[in-house]
Amino acid sequence: MHQAIALVAPMLGISQPAPALPVHLFVRLDDAAPGALAPQEATSPQADTASQTTPANTTAMPGGETEADGALIDGRRRPGFNKQLPDRIDQDNPGAVGAPPPEAFYDKYDGDGPIGDLGLEVALPDRWRIMSSLCPQKDAATGKKDRALYTLFPRLEYVCHSKLDPFHHSLLKGDIPLARGKRPGFLKGDDWFLIASVVSDTVVEPRSFPIPVGNQTTTNPNAIDTFGHSNSLVLSQTFIAGISLLKGMTAYKPPAVEYRIAIAANLNHVQVPERRVLFVEPSKGTRRTDGFIGLQEAFVDYHIGKFDTKRYDFISLRGGIQPMQSDFRGFLFNDNQLGVRLFGNRDNNRFQFNLAAFWRLEKETNSGLNDVSRAPRNDWVFMANLYRQDFPVVGLTSQVSVTYNMNRERNEIAVDTNGFPVRPALLGDLRGREYDVVYLGYAADGRIGRLNLTGQLYAALGEDRNNFLTSRPAEIKAFMAAAELSYDIDWTRIRLSGLWASGDSDPYDKIEGGFDAIFENPQFAGADTSYWIRQTIPFAGGGRAVSVNGRNGILNSLRSSKEQGQSNFTNPGTMLLGVGTDFDLTPTVRVSTNVNHLWFQNTKVLQVLRNEGSIPRDIGWDASVSAIWRPNASQNLVFRLSGAVLEPGGGFDDLFAQQGKARRFYSILANATLAF
Repeated sequence: MHQAIALVAPMLGISQPAPALPVHLFVRLDDAAPGALAPQEATSPQADTASQTTPANTTAMPGGETEADGALIDGRRRPGFNKQLPDRIDQDNPGAVGAPPPEAFYDKYDGDGPIGDLGLEVALPDRWRIMSSLCPQKDAATGKKDRALYTLFPRLEYVCHSKLDPFHHSLLKGDIPLARGKRPGFLKGDDWFLIASVVSDTVVEPRSFPIPVGNQTTTNPNAIDTFGHSNSLVLSQTFIAGISLLKGMTAYKPPAVEYRIAIAANLNHVQVPERRVLFVEPSKGTRRTDGFIGLQEAFVDYHIGKFDTKRYDFISLRGGIQPMQSDFRGFLFNDNQLGVRLFGNRDNNRFQFNLAAFWRLEKETNSGLNDVSRAPRNDWVFMANLYRQDFPVVGLTSQVSVTYNMNRERNEIAVDTNGFPVRPALLGDLRGREYDVVYLGYAADGRIGRLNLTGQLYAALGEDRNNFLTSRPAEIKAFMAAAELSYDIDWTRIRLSGLWASGDSDPYDKIEGGFDAIFENPQFAGADTSYWIRQTIPFAGGGRAVSVNGRNGILNSLRSSKEQGQSNFTNPGTMLLGVGTDFDLTPTVRVSTNVNHLWFQNTKVLQVLRNEGSIPRDIGWDASVSAIWRPNASQNLVFRLSGAVLEPGGGFDDLFAQQGKARRFYSILANATLAF
């Protein structure tokens, strides 16, 4: 084509144009006026001369005539010649979409690739901000937004919300990455997200339970019974603030790196009718107001990317204070502790695994939060577990686990915040203990057809260096089994729960047969709406600081507390059989009911500690009902009200008989959780 023009042009009297230099087009949307683009810049000297001497649409001849072949045709372009562009138009169009603000431009095009080859630089909002960048901005003078734009684009208002709105896209909850120049310098690369969370948890809890009368003094001088009045009140307010910085596209793959820290502050107030319940000193009275700030999470999670697969199977390493739950329902270990954990998945997420080691932190007595101001305990937990989905049947997930608890607190004497001894527990010879115990477990969770199933089996095997009744080493051999079946009928779920934990049948032999956990928090058989699971029952015969069971625990372990005490495998064991229902009355309201019957598995230990010939095994009936209201059908606002009643059985009456006192005990729990 160019060769033909070179031959024909001299015959027509047309000079051959010089080769045109490249034309570079720079489009900067943030520099342009609304609705206008920057003009093209001609870099050819011939084009500049022609534009000054020749009309835009004609080619001049020597006699001033216009030749048809020289006229420009719309849609065609002649090398070396540019049309005369019109003057730039400044628009004044109130309500029109304005240019995005500078912070909307998360990444600018770097000039590489096909567009870069043309010398084109384009700055556009990233995919997270492309819609929100169209929202009208507040007027600096009036402080109000111009809502005229919503008349043209009414649905745009659906994405224009406050940054503090937890139900829409927000930088504070990880929906939008941090812009360059607005993130800490140690965060290298792009795609860093910030996730901030604040939780308020309020508890109002009137309750009653058997309260021993103090040995030295009592609030009622005429009281001669072993147990006094039973009513008490707990008020607790907890604020939890957490922040995470993570790198990655978490919508479809795990983050490459995550930094997280969470701090909890608790303020609690307790009222009881008897002295020496809240404090070891009788002079301190029957009321206590206390506060504490604990570090609940502080970890770094590193994604080992070389083990990724095409289906985003991954392996990560996490170190620091972190949450860990050893099984589906929290029967054995459910806590936030200092440790290191290697975890991941394989085979399109059909296999998941955990390898972890934890060094247990001390807990503050009245709040239950981590106390990092004190040295960690000489108590370590090592665990390994493997999950397999759709095994042995489709819809059911199986887990096998090995958990090793190594306790070396034999030479320690620990006293809690209120002055009560917690290690060793005030039982038997009062000598320190240490032990090694391995928990072998199998768990299943899922469904078989329309039947929902959760099951757990544990065997606890090991050695206790000092049995507190014989003062000799003893072999640990204890077992636990639990299962919950449920069936859904429209908006109703019917649940059947059962648990069996072995008790020690002979406290003076060389075998400790009572099953105990490390740090239990079971979501089972009504969970903390159940009276027996929620409340702590003091075991007066073994000391004021020893309880039959633990708060938010189901096992009858006879330990000082699950937070600060040691596991105790010389205990009476636990049996439970219960039925419950869940009614989803509306998408935002659920009502649950639960009735459990509880027994001691074996009361031989209780007989020895109480010096009684026989104690019945029946603990009693535990009935509870709860209502949960979620106004926005989310977990951001959750209000719960529950009530539970314990109708004591023969064994409970034998241990906690009260002259002239009410036989039934109650627990009311009002809880409000607000989260962002």
